[in-house]
Amino acid sequence: MADFLGLMKQAAQLQSKMQEMQAELDKLEVEGASGGGVVAVTLTAKGDLRGVRIDASLLKPEEKEILEDLLVAAHAEARRKAEGLLQEKMKDLTGGLPIPPGLKLF
Repeated sequence: MADFLGLMKQAAQLQSKMQEMQAELDKLEVEGASGGGVVAVTLTAKGDLRGVRIDASLLKPEEKEILEDLLVAAHAEARRKAEGLLQEKMKDLTGGLPIPPGLKLF
């Protein structure tokens, strides 16, 4: 019975730490850039889009497709960074315990 109570206490601690991490992930931001930095997007570590920056040189009608492609590329880079940051935080939280791929904890 003591083992069960210990497990319950550990689960409650992990849940508390997860809630703290969730709040932290809302505040942490990553930036992805493309086209040598002429386009950049900022995401939270959770993947929410916070901002887009576009160099004025791209604001020409004939550059529309290039701008669209650069936005997609910048977002993809920021998303990869956010996912890496999330994995790093999860590793810290779980003490290095392997979490099965695809398991969503939040």
